[in-house]
Amino acid sequence: MTVEIYLDKKNCWKTKPFILCVLLLCSIFWHTLRHNRLDTNAPLFCNFQRSIIGINNASHLGLLKGVTLHRMLYDTPNIMRPLRIDVLTMTPWFAPIVWNGTYNSDILNAQFHQKDVHVGLTVFAIRKYAVFVQTFIETAEKFFMVGQKVTYYIFTDRINDIPAFTLSDGRKLIVLEVPSYTRWQDVSMRRMEMIRDQSRQRFIREVDYLVCVDVDMRFSDEVGVEILSGIFGTLHPGFYSASREQFTYERRPQSTAYIPTDEGDFYYAGGFFGGTVEEVYRLTNFCHNAMMVDKEKQIEAIWHDESYLNKYFLYEKPTKILSPEYLWDNNFQTPGFLKRKRFVAVPKNHNAIRYRRELMGVSVASGKFHR
Repeated sequence: MTVEIYLDKKNCWKTKPFILCVLLLCSIFWHTLRHNRLDTNAPLFCNFQRSIIGINNASHLGLLKGVTLHRMLYDTPNIMRPLRIDVLTMTPWFAPIVWNGTYNSDILNAQFHQKDVHVGLTVFAIRKYAVFVQTFIETAEKFFMVGQKVTYYIFTDRINDIPAFTLSDGRKLIVLEVPSYTRWQDVSMRRMEMIRDQSRQRFIREVDYLVCVDVDMRFSDEVGVEILSGIFGTLHPGFYSASREQFTYERRPQSTAYIPTDEGDFYYAGGFFGGTVEEVYRLTNFCHNAMMVDKEKQIEAIWHDESYLNKYFLYEKPTKILSPEYLWDNNFQTPGFLKRKRFVAVPKNHNAIRYRRELMGVSVASGKFHR
C-alpha cells in the first residue's frame, strides 16, 4: 500500500495533527487487512471498525475495579431437594419465577452491593391519587430495597400535595411535574410515554434499574434485589391459575395489542414491572408507539397499557417473573401457596372512585384490580 501526502511547506505545522491521524488510521487499516487477507469475503469496513472498538474496550477493561471476595456462611444447596414443589419456579425459557423460599437474600444483597446498584422506583400520583403517596413512601422506606440506593420518582400534576419525607441514607425523592388528563384511561396509557421519555432524559444517567408500580398500594413485606433482572413482569393475582383462553388479552385483530386465543404464557399485571433502564425504555417505547397506532385507528385496547404490556411480554419474554406475592389485593381469597403478601392494594372508598369515573362515562364494577 502506498500513501501519498502533499504538503504546503508554509502551513506544514498546521497539518501535522491531521497527518498523524491519517497515518494512524492507515496503519490500523493495513494491520486489519493483513490479518484478514485469507478471507476473501471479509468486510473490511466492519473489521476496521472492530479494531477501533477493540482498542477502546481494551482501555476500558484496564479501568475495571478488582473483585474483592468475602466469606459467606449458608446451607449447602441440595439438587435433590427443590426449594418449592407446590408452584412453578422456572418458565420454559429459563426465567425464574420468584416465590418466598426460592432464594437467599443474604447472597443476593452481597452481590448487588458489590455492583453498587442504584434503583429507581416510579409511581404516578395524578389528580386524586396524590393522596396515596404518603402511605406508599412510608411503607417503601420500611420494606423496599432496604440497605440499597433508591431514588423515588413521583410523577404528579399536584406538586404542592406531595408531603416532605425523612428518608434513609442513600435514598432520595424527586418530584416530576406532568400534565393531568380528563379521562383516567389517558392517565393510565400516558404512563408508558412519560417513563420512556424520562428514561432517555434522566433515568439512564441516574439509576441502573427501574421498578414501575401503582401508587395506590402499600408495601407490607420485604421487596428486595431478588426482583431485579434485565426485564421482569408480575403475575396478575386474578389469573395465576387461569388458562390462556381465560386471559383478558385484547382479542380484536385490528388492535396492535391483539393476542389470539391459542397464544399466551401468563397474564401480567400492569401495576408492577421493571428492569434495567435500557430494557424498560424498549418496553415503554413499544407500548406507547403501539397505542399511538391504535389511536389513529380509533381503537383503545381493552385494558389500556396493561394490554400492550402483555403483548410485549408474549414476544419479548421477561427474564424474571414475580409471583402474586408481589402484587396482591386482599379482596381475593388467599390461596394456601401464598406465603407472603409483599405489596398489597390500599383499601379505598370505591363508591367515591366509581362516582368520579361514572361522571366521565365509565362504569367501574370492581375494586383495585379489574377482574
